[in-house]
Amino acid sequence: MSEVLVVIDHADGEVKKPTYELLTIARRLGEPVAVFFGSPDQGDAVAEKVKKYGAAKVYVVDDAQIKGYLVAPKAEALQQLAEKTSPAAILLPSTFENKEVAGRLAIKLGSGLITDAVDVADDGTTTQSVFAGNYTVQAKVTTGTPIITVKPNSAAPEEAEGAAAVEAFAATISDVAKTAQVVATQPRQSTGRPELTEAAIVVSGGRGTGGNFEPVEGFADSLGAAVGASRAAVDSGWMPHAFQVGQTGKTVSPQLYVANGISGAIQHRAGMQTSKTIVAVNKDPEAPIFELVDFGVVGDLHTVLPAATEKITARKG
Repeated sequence: MSEVLVVIDHADGEVKKPTYELLTIARRLGEPVAVFFGSPDQGDAVAEKVKKYGAAKVYVVDDAQIKGYLVAPKAEALQQLAEKTSPAAILLPSTFENKEVAGRLAIKLGSGLITDAVDVADDGTTTQSVFAGNYTVQAKVTTGTPIITVKPNSAAPEEAEGAAAVEAFAATISDVAKTAQVVATQPRQSTGRPELTEAAIVVSGGRGTGGNFEPVEGFADSLGAAVGASRAAVDSGWMPHAFQVGQTGKTVSPQLYVANGISGAIQHRAGMQTSKTIVAVNKDPEAPIFELVDFGVVGDLHTVLPAATEKITARKG
């Protein structure tokens, strides 16, 4: 059975949920093998986590030559690994960085590329949601090794015991790949909330908040949820772009999505309409968001959310 390379999404060795989703998908295509870019001394700990989702092996690529640079070194390392292993496919979480890596990798390998897939079938046929979620497209790579980036929450992680043998892979990074370097970073302050794209519950606010996100954040915290925002709220400077849900922001597919003061423009729908259950709070009974929801509350979010937060907190106590 041919290997299927899965690039691990992690933060300092802490494996993120999209990795487990990709390992689940990879089992449809061949033997899932994880690729870890990080410190070699973290390899064994990472292997213990991914083997529970079927990883037969973990290639550990020392990131000493890679971190601090932009995407070119990672693409070179994956090219060399692919040329050594001849995988059936290469899967990456669909982040901004990984899509750039995948594009460069496709050129280097002379292979076809599909980005932002929401499903991958056993025969490699992918499903994409396009034109603001109005259409579903199926496509399949026909040239070279299929390189596919998959959106988070596209599959439910399913455990399957694997061996996850650790194997070091030494990549040779060219000087050309190191011409663009990150010289400074500013870590984002932790809120203690789940990552937006991985959260089981997302509570978002829009123009109807009037810039006051306290009711939204309070309600989210009572549920252990992530906080999101519409483009209108982001464009108004009320929330950073990292919180934006929609066509030009992040795509989420939680078990529960609560939209507060969000009209429901098609651009926002594109980022959340695959949520399992959708609830909306809006003063306007004619708001387009109500066409999409499972449950709707016509009311002022500044009144509704504090009352709901109080009830939830009381039940927990």
